[in-house]
Amino acid sequence: MKKIILIRHAKSSWDNPMLQDYDRPLADRGLADAPKMAILLKNRRLHVDRILSSTAERASQTARITAAVLGYPETAIQWDKSLYHASANHLLAVIQSQPEKIQTIVLVGHNPGLTEFIALLGGKLDNLPTSGQFAFTLLSSQWKDLSVQSCTPDWWDSPKK
Repeated sequence: MKKIILIRHAKSSWDNPMLQDYDRPLADRGLADAPKMAILLKNRRLHVDRILSSTAERASQTARITAAVLGYPETAIQWDKSLYHASANHLLAVIQSQPEKIQTIVLVGHNPGLTEFIALLGGKLDNLPTSGQFAFTLLSSQWKDLSVQSCTPDWWDSPKK
């Protein structure tokens, strides 16, 4: 069975008000939370076949930290600018278009799209917090079948949980 792990980028910094939203890096709290959450993910002993990430600075830092902890090559991260503030329907389309050989996907992105995507697939969560992770199992061998009817929510974690 296929797995999807959604990760909201870690806490971003607002120290430089001159930076565009897209360019904001991780705050100290984000730099502390991201590796802790990646260790929790690693402890689940999942084999990650693909990491997809928004190219926004805070998401890309989170993806790189997660990849390092998981032993996933940074050069293999799939960067997708369209994931920056993507809608739930766009996230669905991106995942549905993945090659069938991929079994487990980690997608690093942003709210509100991630929380809306979780709801679209039947997950019960008011808000995916920064550094939060939410996992689904797809009950099909084909990504194109991904829908509320074809998947089940598995688990979710956050730094404060």
